[in-house]
Amino acid sequence: MAYKTTIEQTVFRFDDLKTLLAKATPERSGDQLAGIAAEGPVERLAAQMTLADLPLKAFLGEELISSDDDEVSRLIAARHEPAAFSAVSSLTVGEFREWLLKPETTHDRLEAVTWGLTPEMVAAVSKIMRLQDMIAVSAKRRVVTRFRNTIGLAGRLSTRNQPNHPTDDSRGIIASAIDGLLMGSGDAVIGVNPATDATDDYIRIVSLLDELREKLAIPTQTCCLGHVTTAIQAIEKGAPVDLVFQSVAGSEKANRGFGVDLALLKEAHEAGRSLGRGMPGANVMYFETGQGAALSADAHFGVDQQTMEVRAYAVAREFDPLLVNTVVGFIGPEYLFNGKQIIRAGIEDHFCGKLLGLPMGVDVCYTNHADADQEDMDTLLTLLCAANVNFVITVPGADDIMLNYQSLSHHDAVYCRETLKRPPAPEFEQWLSEIGLTDRDGALIGEPAALSNYVRSSALIGA
Repeated sequence: MAYKTTIEQTVFRFDDLKTLLAKATPERSGDQLAGIAAEGPVERLAAQMTLADLPLKAFLGEELISSDDDEVSRLIAARHEPAAFSAVSSLTVGEFREWLLKPETTHDRLEAVTWGLTPEMVAAVSKIMRLQDMIAVSAKRRVVTRFRNTIGLAGRLSTRNQPNHPTDDSRGIIASAIDGLLMGSGDAVIGVNPATDATDDYIRIVSLLDELREKLAIPTQTCCLGHVTTAIQAIEKGAPVDLVFQSVAGSEKANRGFGVDLALLKEAHEAGRSLGRGMPGANVMYFETGQGAALSADAHFGVDQQTMEVRAYAVAREFDPLLVNTVVGFIGPEYLFNGKQIIRAGIEDHFCGKLLGLPMGVDVCYTNHADADQEDMDTLLTLLCAANVNFVITVPGADDIMLNYQSLSHHDAVYCRETLKRPPAPEFEQWLSEIGLTDRDGALIGEPAALSNYVRSSALIGA
């Protein structure tokens, strides 16, 4: 079905829905690389005007990727709930934006429509929203998850302590993890990206992280971000696996590039739950996504990268995860060219994930060859705090020495706590106070004896 609009006697025609969505997308290098972006601001405006007048119901009648060829499309169709959709079913995309922004559209009303929304509907409305629009709506939507602590409560910000090491050296990982704990980082998860994906290394990493957690009685969870097949093998061998991790994307072909499908993810989910390591009913999955993943795998089928990203959230929410984060600037400037595009994408991803009911976090990051810097990251971090983001990732000095990209530093988490008044998960906040790291107002006050004693006594660190 073709779509068209007229601006000053010029007719703009868009051959199908995926073309309309691509042309309406705010400028980004990935869509330009794919050859599907608007030719300029006027065509983009025409597409956005056309999209604003499109009924939400249109997304139920025209698939972007055929269900005959794609299990993600089949999942999206199967999980759509007409009863939940009924509250907004009569609206156009533009009217849906207005509904989202109404003061009377509270968290409860947003939660009620969650399973009535498809990723394509949510991606569409984001394309006609300003940053402040998306922040305002995201701030109203809470998604709370639990393992050993409670993540996503209003007004709080959790952090992933990311102690990566280029050779997975045990001493290096523990030293880096303690560095983050000394800055109050790690209530979302203490999670390591392994340099290799060998099962023995995976087991060693989760075991040493679990030792750290147990000896210090930290109310958090740990994760080695290896492939789900490695996690399953480690679980079968009795490893102390808290969270099972996997990168996911928005098409079956892209997920095959990651070495997964829905059946394998279900197996991994069941394996993680079988251990019962968290509180009853704990969320055990951790997913990462990122704009450009499907395009880089030649698995986007002509769909714009932001819509493909939101389709990945349909995969993630199928498995009731504890954490989901978009590694927003990680893939590189070929997909998000500069700080402005990274900032926009980070706010979009968080907004779309929250509307679909996901516990969204953001890796506020960029690669060294992108036209971006830490001030761009300061801006995105501050905006995300205003939007009530569930968690962010922090590393020593904002420089990940294993993955070779720039993220947030542990000091940035302190800025959020002390200046933006975003405390961590309540259980972790209490622990920080009990060990003497923070005062009654949550401000850092010094090095706690418990951590000092662990460093001196641990065979992993040495004297």
